[in-house]
Parts: sequence; structure tokens; C-alpha cells
Amino acid sequence: MNSILLALQFFTSLPVHKELPLGKKEVSGMYIALPFIGGGIGVLLAGVAYVTSDFNSFLTAVLILLAGLVATGGLHVDGFADLGDAFFSYRDREKRLTIMDDPRLGAFGTLSLLVLLCLKIGLFIEILQLVNGWALLVAVPILSRATLVGYYTLTKTAKTSGIAYFFKQQFLRGRMLVTSSAISVVTIVLLSIQFRSILLTPVMLLVICLAIWLYHRWTIKHFGGVTGDLCGAFIEGMEVLLWLVLIVYFSSGI
Repeated sequence: MNSILLALQFFTSLPVHKELPLGKKEVSGMYIALPFIGGGIGVLLAGVAYVTSDFNSFLTAVLILLAGLVATGGLHVDGFADLGDAFFSYRDREKRLTIMDDPRLGAFGTLSLLVLLCLKIGLFIEILQLVNGWALLVAVPILSRATLVGYYTLTKTAKTSGIAYFFKQQFLRGRMLVTSSAISVVTIVLLSIQFRSILLTPVMLLVICLAIWLYHRWTIKHFGGVTGDLCGAFIEGMEVLLWLVLIVYFSSGI
């Protein structure tokens, strides 16, 4: 129970006013619970889509976007914006880390945020046109958080301080990797069954593995490793990527 409360406390906007233990069991359990928290957020998005189904698609897409932002408290989009500010500063690695720690939002962070939000609205509009599009709204938040566990456990931290470094010291790595991988595979298989497409499973697994590998290499090269902001950016970027891949896949008539 403590692990679920930790996941809600650190990854959602739900108020958990309780001092919780942060041992290896609890922190590892928090990351194992994270995909299920993503599932709850996905159900919320699908619920908003259902309730507002009589609205025009643009308004519905905006409301779905707002529901996701409220549920997460904007934590992940903040990381995406900080990443934009840091990367496009074209400074050295240490300066980029300093920029990400700066709470102020710069021009590149603002542009990155606008691009992200516009992409999500566009993707939601397309998803609303699909039969059983609700399944995509539920599955992708699960997958983005399950794959985050894989990326986070396999990537060294950029700094030897901060919350990301602290959590990294509390990992039960093997248990987390096995559980997150199992959740990802089960989610993809269920999605394939829902849409009666056997080919969807290998396509999604390939995309996910490639995305984790590329982001891992990219963050090591430009930031020296993983940070909390880079994790938030990963969730947002992975959601956009997976929704885009699914839309293209189903639009192609495979």
C-alpha cells in the first residue's frame, strides 16, 4: 500500500499527506506500481472522451489534454519544457543540467511545450475517429510508465545528488525490470487482441525497445545520464510516439 501511495505522491497531483518510508522495498514497489497509476490516468482520459463524445472533436481533445494535465499536476510536461530549454541552449553538459534545475521557463522551453501540447491535441482528435480508440487512451499511459522503469533502471544518473539519484540507490533492479517488461508485453498483447492484429505486438515491442535505446544513448551523450526532468520528458515523449505509431499503423489498414 505504501508503494501505491508513493507513486500517487510523486507522480500525480493527488494529495497524499502522509510521511511514507523510502526503503528499497517501497521505492521499488513505487516504480512497479507506476504503470497501474498510468492505467488509472488512461481510464480518466477515456472517461472524458466518453462523457464529451457529443462535443466537436477539437473541444473533446482539449478536455482530454486538460484531464491528463490535472491528473499529473503538469509534472511531466514541466520536465519536457526544462529539457527543451537545456538542450537548445547548446551549452556544455554541466550548464545544461544547471538550466534544467532553473525553475524559470525560457523561450525554447515554451516552444517545446507548445509543440508537445499541439501534437497531443492533434493525436487525440485522430484517436477519437478510431473504432475502440478508448483502448489507445488507456494503454499508452500504461506503456509510457512501464517503459520509463526500463529506461531509468538501465541508465546511470547524471548527478550524484537529487531525488533521481536517491531513488536509484533504492532499486531492486531485477524485480523492477521483470515486472515492467511483463506489464508492457501483456498490455500490448491485449491491445493486439482488442484490434485483432497479430502484427501489432512485434511492431510495438520493436518501437519501444528502439525508443528506450535511442533515448538512453541521447541522454548519456548530452546530459551524462538520467535526471527527474528527463524521466518526465520520457513519459511525455513516449506517449506522443506510441500514439503516433498506433495511429499510423491503423490508418495504413494493416
